[in-house]
Amino acid sequence: MTALLDGIYDGELSIGELLGHGNFGIGTFNALDGEMMIIDGVCYQLRGDGSAQVATLDQLSPFAIATNFVPRLKLEAPRNLQRSELSEFITSHLPSENFMYAVRITGHFQEVKVRTVSKQQRPYRPMTEATMDDKELQFHDVHGIIGGFRTPVYEKGIGVPGCHVHFVDDARSKGGHVLDFTLAEGTIEVCPGTDLELRLPLTQEFSEASLAPEDLDQQIHDTEVKS
Repeated sequence: MTALLDGIYDGELSIGELLGHGNFGIGTFNALDGEMMIIDGVCYQLRGDGSAQVATLDQLSPFAIATNFVPRLKLEAPRNLQRSELSEFITSHLPSENFMYAVRITGHFQEVKVRTVSKQQRPYRPMTEATMDDKELQFHDVHGIIGGFRTPVYEKGIGVPGCHVHFVDDARSKGGHVLDFTLAEGTIEVCPGTDLELRLPLTQEFSEASLAPEDLDQQIHDTEVKS
């Protein structure tokens, strides 16, 4: 994640190889060409205009998280909860906050507010500048899936601490990086993770990146939360 913040937007990992590591996940594509969401072994590219399409296996990614999703906890969500309220509800049912969790929320949403990064051109700007061009979109009365990961604070810099989630509708036609939502009704599935395999790109850009900025917390907040 800190490499993305430093403008390292090109990686070596192909979507085909990534799918060999898991059937569920999120991330982005080289040059920040949209958000990524992997559902049931299919990788979707969520573009800057809010549209979604199936990614090709030879596309590359600078940042992605994937796992084989096996839910160990299944909950019926209370009706009409906003993101912050639902996050507290999920936390109250977790056995510990010291593990990684993949989370999948399937249901009917009153509203989902998203934004999606747009494809960048070299020379790449830092991510705090690149995401200033993002458009915020709102989907109303929509059925779909919100999926992503709850990452412990001690993994800050590798991933996004807290809850990092993306959305795609049932038709797999639209989606993006989730800023907020209201879940009318739905089901929450949680898959705990206890093993972490980290792969770093063997590129000159990554080797020269600044991976320990003093304002890391603020940069993550500005690019991922945008409040």
